Amino acid sequence: MHELGIVFYIIRDVKKVAEENGVSHVSAVVMNIGEVSTVIPDYLTDCWRWAADKEDLLRGCELKVNIIPAVTRCEDCGEEYETVRYGKECPHCHGDNTFLVCGNEVEIKEIEC
Repeated sequence: MHELGIVFYIIRDVKKVAEENGVSHVSAVVMNIGEVSTVIPDYLTDCWRWAADKEDLLRGCELKVNIIPAVTRCEDCGEEYETVRYGKECPHCHGDNTFLVCGNEVEIKEIEC
């Protein structure tokens, strides 16, 4: 489970931003998590609750997760499609000259005070 390690990085980054902006308490952190990022949102929020409550700045802080759908683009026909549903093979032209456009994100979107 790598979610705990990710939580420690989130906390580090939030603490840095809070310090730079003179914030004494954070009420919520909003994350964008890609559908194929390998991060399991439920594990992330469980780890968050455990770790955030150990920090005065984050005690009671909510972790909000936005799931970003995975989208793949075919370089042969130019079409975009749902990655999870179709995988690497384009459902339009059946080519495999494709690349992931989005859906692999693990990023802090917002910090709410």
